[in-house]
Amino acid sequence: MNGANGSLDFEKLWKQPSNRDFVPCVQPGSNYTAPDESRGYLLVHTNGGLNQMRAGICDMVAVARIINATLVVPELDKRSFWQDTSNFSDVFDEDHFINALANDVKVIKKLPKDLSSATKLVMHFRSWSGLEYYRDEIASLWEEFQVIRAAKSDSRLANNHLPPDIQKLRCRACYEALRFSPKIEAMGKLLVDRMRAYGPFIALHLRYEKDMLAFSGCTHGLSDVEAEELRIIRENTAYWKIKDINATEQRSRGYCPLTPTEVGIFLTGLGYPSNTPIYIAAGEIYGGDTHMADLRSRYPILMSKEKLASVEELEPFTNHASQMAALDYIVSVESDVFIPSYSGNMARAVEGHRRFLGHRKTISPDRLGLLMEGRKVSNRISEIHKKLQGSPRRRRGPVSGTKGMDRFRSEEAFYVNPLPDCLCKRVSENVNASTA
Repeated sequence: MNGANGSLDFEKLWKQPSNRDFVPCVQPGSNYTAPDESRGYLLVHTNGGLNQMRAGICDMVAVARIINATLVVPELDKRSFWQDTSNFSDVFDEDHFINALANDVKVIKKLPKDLSSATKLVMHFRSWSGLEYYRDEIASLWEEFQVIRAAKSDSRLANNHLPPDIQKLRCRACYEALRFSPKIEAMGKLLVDRMRAYGPFIALHLRYEKDMLAFSGCTHGLSDVEAEELRIIRENTAYWKIKDINATEQRSRGYCPLTPTEVGIFLTGLGYPSNTPIYIAAGEIYGGDTHMADLRSRYPILMSKEKLASVEELEPFTNHASQMAALDYIVSVESDVFIPSYSGNMARAVEGHRRFLGHRKTISPDRLGLLMEGRKVSNRISEIHKKLQGSPRRRRGPVSGTKGMDRFRSEEAFYVNPLPDCLCKRVSENVNASTA
């Protein structure tokens, strides 16, 4: 990029959206008190991958507050697709989690020994439930039980219409209390520093991994052999309920991740030059070099944790999917630009965190329709995404006309966009950002 125009183009590509003076405001209100006397113990079995578990943990902190429970440090999912044996303290800073929430909820590491043989009520909390459900229906169970076990943690709390102090508690849990373990934080910082050595960089969450493609049934660009392999995986994964999927229909509805080739077309359409450093935040890409060749030919500075760190440096985290995902999460949050190829749990969690930290530039591709090369397509990509770069906006409510559970499913998730609950307009330069 030479001359004044080149400099302006370069600045435009990396310019952050205006935060419009929105700053975190997560401190509780003046009437907020220390946790009431505990009425019992809440055990939590989280489910899903790292970011699904993160959101579930934060929701269960809020639930424990609502029902006056002592929260036992949650168990991480060891039975999901990734078969990760990590415990809570392997992924998160357990002591920090307990101490950071001391004024909100009592958290203990293990259930007291004298209760180990007590009758435990195993509950599937109703999805997207509000204050009344937990305060009335669930809290009444303390009259009969001392220990309640939440069998699942995902989407158990409503996105909207909760008391402000509960919403702020969810944000304190997510963005302050739930910190990664010291060894993960240190390794994540090292990866960020090594990427920064290449200059401003994009973190690309390339959700083109075997589990994603098998689960979604998205086979565009794959061989018949690959498509059949994915079908068999889906068929044999018992807790994936939908087995028969029309790949063409999935794609036409925008339910599929962009292919690596389409990501290359998308980045070119946005105007990013071939020397742009890109961090691939993902596990093993399905098909490896076969499917990555076109993207790599366009953007040769494709890096990953495996390329930035030695085998010895990564050894403590290898074979632990949640810990490896945590490293990608840290780099993605700290990147100059974050681009997800699919709006899954990781993409949503990172987008929400970046919004909370000042509306860092996040470009979410519009995946509807097929991406094809050409100048008109490049212009269209640039035009469509001008206003899709992470600038402040209120969380979207349900899609008009939807009812029942579909109404809740259509809402934008709380952790994707914590505005207005946890972000407020800065009142003046003298007001502390955390209490604005």
